[in-house]
Amino acid sequence: MKSFQMANANKPISLSPNFILPEDKRPQLVQISSLASIPVIDLNDGPSALVQKISQACEEYGFFQIINHGVPEELCAKTMAAITQFFELPPEERAEFSTQDHTKRVKLFNYFLNLEGQQKVSMWSETFSHPWHPADDLTHVLPKNPPNYREAFAEYAKEMGGLMKRLLSLISLGLGLEKDCLRKRLGDAPRLNAQSNFYPPCPDPELTLGLAVHTDLGAVTVLRQAEGVSGLQVIKDGKWVAVDPIPNAFVINLGDQIQVMSNGRFKSVHHRAVTNKAQPRVSLAMFYAPDMDAVIGPIEDLIDEEHPPIYRNYRYAEFLEEFYRQEGTRRMAKEAFLL
Repeated sequence: MKSFQMANANKPISLSPNFILPEDKRPQLVQISSLASIPVIDLNDGPSALVQKISQACEEYGFFQIINHGVPEELCAKTMAAITQFFELPPEERAEFSTQDHTKRVKLFNYFLNLEGQQKVSMWSETFSHPWHPADDLTHVLPKNPPNYREAFAEYAKEMGGLMKRLLSLISLGLGLEKDCLRKRLGDAPRLNAQSNFYPPCPDPELTLGLAVHTDLGAVTVLRQAEGVSGLQVIKDGKWVAVDPIPNAFVINLGDQIQVMSNGRFKSVHHRAVTNKAQPRVSLAMFYAPDMDAVIGPIEDLIDEEHPPIYRNYRYAEFLEEFYRQEGTRRMAKEAFLL
């Protein structure tokens, strides 16, 4: 592969000081556990076994992979190919989407970490984010190039709509709630964002991160990883665990809103992306987050004398303000709403 150039840069990416993390923030790749990983759940399992497995995974890990999910494999391959081709466009063509303005719904940007007494350290990745919707036509906001991007994405979004609905039902049932409880609480106009991340090969993965340690701010994330390249890692019992891609699987993780609504029973877990020397990696995350006006807080049915509420209620718009206020840090947005 020819060397990658960020859209906002004037030369190909290289391991310059602005990408190098201080020693205490480096990934320590030798310490990664490859033995254990997150649960893999077959969506063809019987209903009660399925709910039980999902409930256990949400309590213990906050992450799981799903197989036999019903989304056609060719469609996933077509969508991932379109994303890869987007990042292969000339940097000046991608740059038309480049912005630091987070209020823009379509944006190409780089994540960074703010370090005390030092300038920002950039993440070794480029990120493209835009809305998605299972039914509305969003063609006009999507890139014209590559030519198959719009069509592939519209089809993929339709499939994601069905899968998100199913996952939200299973997670609701896992909490002992009515199956449409979470979906109703998240509101009639949920914020739906797609985020693709491109990680070029890195000469020394021990010095960089592809994405810094974070939790997802929404409710549920459905991630597709490119096959054959590992990068995602999650925290389990204080150790980093690699989540290697499984053929035709999705990685599902819970965002901060589910942790709050479940009153801390289901977990939104810290995770990160590391880089590798050998090959580029692409991932596509589909986010489902509350309506801006949705009031989020512990669900009444999950609160009793033994389980008093640990979070206060808030409007989701208020949560987002807090989230963006903490940009460049190891964000702790939900902690701001602890009682």
